[in-house]
Order: sequence, then C-alpha cells, then structure tokens
Amino acid sequence: MTRYGYLGPEGTFTQMALHSWSPAAGGDHRPFGSVDAALGALRSAEIDAAMVPIENSVEGGVSATLDALASGEPLVVTGEVLVPITFVLAAAPGVPLADVRAVGTHSHAWAQVRGWMGVHLPGAAYVPTLSTAAAAAGLREGGPAAYQAAVCAPVAAQNHHLEVLAEDIGDNGAAVTRFVLVARPGELPERTGADKTTLVLFQRDDHAGGLLELLEQFAVRGINMSRLESRPTKESMGSYCFSIDIEGHVLDERVGEALVGLKRVCADVRFLGSYPAAHGAAVHVSPHTTDESFAEARAWLHGLRGIPGR
Repeated sequence: MTRYGYLGPEGTFTQMALHSWSPAAGGDHRPFGSVDAALGALRSAEIDAAMVPIENSVEGGVSATLDALASGEPLVVTGEVLVPITFVLAAAPGVPLADVRAVGTHSHAWAQVRGWMGVHLPGAAYVPTLSTAAAAAGLREGGPAAYQAAVCAPVAAQNHHLEVLAEDIGDNGAAVTRFVLVARPGELPERTGADKTTLVLFQRDDHAGGLLELLEQFAVRGINMSRLESRPTKESMGSYCFSIDIEGHVLDERVGEALVGLKRVCADVRFLGSYPAAHGAAVHVSPHTTDESFAEARAWLHGLRGIPGR
C-alpha cells in the first residue's frame, strides 16, 4: 500500500496516528475533510487505506466511523493505533485569554475539555468544526468572527503559528483515542495470539432477549467483548444494529464457531476484519475453548455420525 488517506487537515490526531503506523512510512499521505470522504475515496480506489478514529476512552465510539463502516461497500480493519490525547488552547498572536468569547474545535475534543472551560472560560461559546486541526487552521489569518481560540493538538498550533494560551487542558489526563487503518477486503492479517475482530450485527426483529441471543454466541465459546455499541440503522425508529469488538481472530476455532452461530440467528453479520490489537497482550483462552478442544469435539461428533477418516 502506498496511498494512505486520513481525517485531515494536517495537524490532526489522525495524522499523528498514521505517522506512527510504521508500514505507512514513505507512502503518499492524503488528508480528507471527513471520515465519509476518506472512506469514500478508499471505496473508489483513489487510495489504498485510510486511517480514521473509531473510539475514544472518554466519549466512546466515533459515530461517523461506526456508521460508515456499517453500510456501503464492505471494508475491513487491518490494524489499530492508540494515541494519547493532549489538548492546548491556541489563538492568533496577540489575542489574550480574556478576549476569548467563543472556542472552535471538534465535538469529541470539546467533550474532553468541558471541565477546564467551565472553570477558566465559563462564558465562552462552543463552535463545532470538522476537526481540531480545522479549528486551528481557521485562526491562521486572524480567524473568523465565530471564535477567537481553538482547542487542538500542540502540533496543529505549531503548524499554524498560533500562540498557546494554555497547555494540557483535557479533563482526563489518561485520555486515549483509538484509530483504525481501513482497507478494501483482501488477504487477512496473520494471527498473532493478540488479535481483535470487529463485527456489526443486525437483528431479524426486535424481541425480548434478542440481544442476549446474540451475546450468548460469544459467552458459550469463551470469547470476551472489548466494545459493544448500538447504532440506529436509519431504516425506522427503534431499529438498531450492534457494533462489536471481540478478542480473537476469525481463524481461531472459537471465533469461527461464534460467527457461524451469529449467521444463523442474525439478519446479517458484517465482518469488519481481524487484526493485531495495539496493546499486544495475548488473549486469554480457557482450556475448553482452544482450537484443539474444538477439533476434538468435532472429531467425536464425526465418529457418532459414522464419518470415516474425520
């Protein structure tokens, strides 16, 4: 892969995530104005992969990414990157903190600095922007009348020659955003023993115990979920699908068996890829859910059915 897209403009945390993805070194990096634009370029083969945010430790899932992956031509996640988030409040040179009446930034960033704003700029209005870097770019030439300061990454303030009015303004010092590298379906990443699989599940109908029916497919096979979120299908009021991350790889017997069960009970199962987890910690597998235990059970069943040589 040589052509990589990311949620731009330059100076976003997404660009930082792409720069930390070592296979992307030396490739062509192209910023896009939105997640939909980046994934649309990927689907039309203008680029080979796209780095997009999918989850934040403070605000949860990034709805634009979850919805874009749950619909349209299938795409798959091939890797993930975790980026610690540090925000600064920046303004054009010469603008003091006392003159800030409105602040521009992305909605996820604003959610992570509300506490600081409530203490230091309680009267400041929030102006949403497409990204934190876009907010900084808007101040490059004196800024629009809509806002006088931006919440952004330190690199964005530096790129646009802004003055930093305050550093480390996030309410949670341990905030982390998870980014995923998305590609068109192709060869699966190899199993590492420390893998994740991402799925979107669609129910046949809304009924009592419907979600439990889906989750049991994981529980009885010893599969741990690391994320579960519901998203509206946009078909009708009350119609939801479930975006899920599980520990394990589609080539693991227990994961494969779970997918077979889900395919049987769901209206649709969208497989969004199996890939190495960023933390690198090996997945815990209980003795009765190893590949060998599934193979032994299958051989026993074949024996009962009189299937020779199996």
